[in-house]
Amino acid sequence: MGMSLLAEGGEFKPPGVGDFFLPPIFGSVTKPMVLVVLSIIIIAAFFLLASRNLKLVPGKFQFLAEGVYDFSRNSITREQIGAKDFRPYVPLILALFTFTLVNNIFGIIPIIQFPTFSHIGFPLALSILVIYPVYHISGIRKHGLGGYLKKELFPPGIPKPIYFLLTPIEIFTKFLMNPITLAIRVFAAMFAGHLILLVFTLGGEFLLVEASGWLKPASIFAFAFAIAMTFLEAFIQVIQAYIFALLAAGYIGTALAAEH
Repeated sequence: MGMSLLAEGGEFKPPGVGDFFLPPIFGSVTKPMVLVVLSIIIIAAFFLLASRNLKLVPGKFQFLAEGVYDFSRNSITREQIGAKDFRPYVPLILALFTFTLVNNIFGIIPIIQFPTFSHIGFPLALSILVIYPVYHISGIRKHGLGGYLKKELFPPGIPKPIYFLLTPIEIFTKFLMNPITLAIRVFAAMFAGHLILLVFTLGGEFLLVEASGWLKPASIFAFAFAIAMTFLEAFIQVIQAYIFALLAAGYIGTALAAEH
């Protein structure tokens, strides 16, 4: 039936994909580009300030930084890669986790209110240009090119005729789909969550300003749902950053493992 039938003034236009493509701020520089740079500055400043005056009994700021580091080191990198090989990859996984987290959290920060990873190009660039070469190169360095390809494409203990079916699937999964699905997970969550927030926020505003008098109180429910969804979105943003870093470490761990 449409909201326009219930409106005194304009017609409600629901948000869509076009709302994610913001006009340039200056030249060809867009808001997501600025946010990526801002996130790097925030992360670098956070760890530099936290480590400037380290103490045996940490203060709150140092404690928070150590907590983020320990979580990335022990709960993600060590768990997924293993106690023997994990240490060289701690900086990478820490960077991936914090970078993804900050850019996701931007979606609920007042004024900013835009999750950078709702543009698929950013997570896709991380997956294809950073994570993809790291885990394959790591596997090749440890097992040699032939040994790595054999391990990944010809798992032991399988009847040889099955390789005609299994090996193409392994090639498609490990050398094409892994980086794409890694990027799509976080992109889809950030895109959908931000779109839902837009729908209820703009819908509530429309009901309050444009709808008939008897329908205006419904705006309270729209705004209340938007607030509730903001808290849920914050939780999802943290979880998605964790999953992104976890899967990246998992791919590296699989590449380094002795068996498939």
